Amino acid sequence: MSTSITKGTGPIVTDERVRKQKVWQRTLVRPEVGALIGAVVIFVFFCIVAPPFRTPEAFATTLYASSTIGIMACAVSLLMIGGEFDLSTGVAVTFSSIAASLLAFQLNLNVWVACVLSLALALAVGFLNGYLVMKTKIPSFLITLSTFLMITGINLAVTKLITGQVATPDISDIQGFTSAQKVFASTYEIGGVSVRITIFWWLLFTAIASFVLMKTRIGNWIFAVGGNQDSARAVGVPVTKVKIGLFMYVGFSAWFLGMHLLFAFNTVQSGQGVGNEFLYIIAAVIGGTLLTGGYGTAIGAAVGAFIFGMTNQGIVYAGWNPDWFKFFLGAMLLFAVVANNSFRSFAAKR
Repeated sequence: MSTSITKGTGPIVTDERVRKQKVWQRTLVRPEVGALIGAVVIFVFFCIVAPPFRTPEAFATTLYASSTIGIMACAVSLLMIGGEFDLSTGVAVTFSSIAASLLAFQLNLNVWVACVLSLALALAVGFLNGYLVMKTKIPSFLITLSTFLMITGINLAVTKLITGQVATPDISDIQGFTSAQKVFASTYEIGGVSVRITIFWWLLFTAIASFVLMKTRIGNWIFAVGGNQDSARAVGVPVTKVKIGLFMYVGFSAWFLGMHLLFAFNTVQSGQGVGNEFLYIIAAVIGGTLLTGGYGTAIGAAVGAFIFGMTNQGIVYAGWNPDWFKFFLGAMLLFAVVANNSFRSFAAKR
């Protein structure tokens, strides 16, 4: 059966499978398009209702709040694109910072040595999560829920056992602290505005993750295992290695954010981090990542995190009751999901 007809000097393609999409069609099916629209609406809204929100200082604060969510949301989005969840991410951040703090203080280690040992523990947790998911075939939701509960207990019990209190000791006078603080928690003056280094790390991680997803074989593997891991395995994709690697990347990101918290405040509360795992997932979903896997972008997760930061800080600058924060976050989640689905359906029909 013919797929084209000839008119004039060249063929006119009639088969939609090889027809070139228009720019607006390609734009509408991008995972992050709904989040981008929502981000613009929220930014304009808070600029109108909260005059302090317009200042460069407020924007820097908003970006900082976004970065502390965005670093983790980037890794969580990749894991979700790969078809898995990790409910232990919130307490894993605290676990990493507690481990580094106690190792440095109790063993009188250089802070950098303690950080490397803490990284090894974080990667081991990520590996264990991925290994158990792949070997037991138990849903990652249940595996990582178990990890969440165990790490929560470890954070509290070990900290109390060693220090006699719920916070880790101050490590600001231990060798290596100053240089580590510059890497993980320094502040720079740009145009008279204080900008936290985590913002630059967040943008860098997002750029690297986007490149890996869109330009490398590993990115193709991630989308493949998230779409259908049996089909991916049938065409030679190393499904087990990819998924374990994604869990370990989440562990690395949890460690990195944990180091920021440790060196920003010199000490860590062992009970913090509970519930943050949902913020990371929400940021990824707002950014267009599907809960069913196989679809999403790191840029979308960054936009979702930025929406979180704007909502969090915008409510404060507007002078509203902070209890409204979760309402706005939930509304944005609903808007982004509905908008993304509508745009995809509309573009597909056209």
